[in-house]
Amino acid sequence: MEGKEQNRQEGIPLQFCKNKTKRRDKSFNVYIKTFGCQMNKYDSEILEGLLKTRGFTLTPHIEYADIALFNTCSVREHAERRVYGQVNMLSPQICSLGKSKRGDNYPNKRIIGVIGCMAQAHKEKIFDRLPQVDLVCGPQNLYNIPDYLEDIAKNNKRILAVDRRERPVDRENFSFRNKRRYLTAYVTIMEGCNNFCSYCIVPFVRGREVSRPPSLIIKEIEVLIKKGAKEVTLLGQNVNSYGRDFNNGYNFIQLLKDIDKMHELRRLRFITSHPKDASDEMFIAMSKLPTVCESLHLPIQSGSDKILKSMNRKYTREDYLRKVDILRKLIPEVSLTTDIIVGFPNETDEDFAETIDIMKRVQFDTAYIFKYSPRPYTQAARLEDNVPKKVKEERHQELLRLQKNITLSNNKKLINRKVGVLVESADEKGDYLIGRSRTDKVVIFKGPKELIGKIVEVRIIDASLANLKGEWIRL
Repeated sequence: MEGKEQNRQEGIPLQFCKNKTKRRDKSFNVYIKTFGCQMNKYDSEILEGLLKTRGFTLTPHIEYADIALFNTCSVREHAERRVYGQVNMLSPQICSLGKSKRGDNYPNKRIIGVIGCMAQAHKEKIFDRLPQVDLVCGPQNLYNIPDYLEDIAKNNKRILAVDRRERPVDRENFSFRNKRRYLTAYVTIMEGCNNFCSYCIVPFVRGREVSRPPSLIIKEIEVLIKKGAKEVTLLGQNVNSYGRDFNNGYNFIQLLKDIDKMHELRRLRFITSHPKDASDEMFIAMSKLPTVCESLHLPIQSGSDKILKSMNRKYTREDYLRKVDILRKLIPEVSLTTDIIVGFPNETDEDFAETIDIMKRVQFDTAYIFKYSPRPYTQAARLEDNVPKKVKEERHQELLRLQKNITLSNNKKLINRKVGVLVESADEKGDYLIGRSRTDKVVIFKGPKELIGKIVEVRIIDASLANLKGEWIRL
């Protein structure tokens, strides 16, 4: 239930804070830790902006935080274990909260919140497992978090806010966005997913697909450009489904074309594409639109048709290979990345061998490889998790070794090539500049810091697993 409250006198008693040192600034210090995908990072930026407009102070140091918020991911069990571990290590008694901030009627303690997808998935069970937590808030209620925090601080409540509903109009006030630098930026174009892959919890925690109006997306990008953005990445659980809820024919390809007309924008990326919806028309648009970068994340998940069917992915390995072939004919230099799950229920050695085969055939630039873990609410959770942990680990390690070799080989093929690099930062010593190519390769090279924020030409002279090393070509 939205805004469900629990009086602390009936729940876990508040503990007095040992550190009662008062500061000149009476605002709450808020620390936010973000787990998971780029959409979570985007949500955290919005939340940071909302908190700042309400007078909260952000801190990167948890030891100075009066409020600690954990923006969580529930896609995999490992991500949830990390959250539980970090919250358990965080004592509610160690804080710098002064009585003036909570009122004289309540003892001092740090406020702890678990927000995001994990909160939506487990709801009040988080209070049972983490009794020190004050706030459990799902993604759809993110925009109310400043109100919840003030209510908790003032009235000594626990709040459970996991209703699914449309976000308020204020979500389109882009002044809420908090970024330390705007050179590269994420922009959410849609939320939710209708695909219901059998292993995936996303539709249950993010809801069904809802596309943002294109005018608001364009407006947000215009604001980002004015603040210095050169590159924008469009976000959605399945960007290829964008616009299907409009019923007016406007779709993702048209959105790409409209954004491409914004001449001040130099680069455009997008994630994630579902293979069943990645069309030839999209590949053609990628090849023709100047701002769209030559990189694509196209999750295969498995090379076995049997496993793909059990996953409810709605494509075959041959469907996938055909799309890759068309894409590479149109864009030979394209960088292709993917996701793979090993140890899905009933995955045999033969199924696993087919995944190895497709990795060798496609030669992905990067593969994010995960061991299967059952997720609540999903169809796959009803299946017996019958691949032994030892076998999952062996398969996981084998694919990691294979992908490292492929990645290194692909990177070495770029030696002596000239690439355009958007310079994003310098290393700590200031010896090297760091940027990314259009194919999303990290490139390091020596040059003056004045190049940060510019796109420069670099000749690649060496390659490693993690990055490319280059020489700046002075014009």
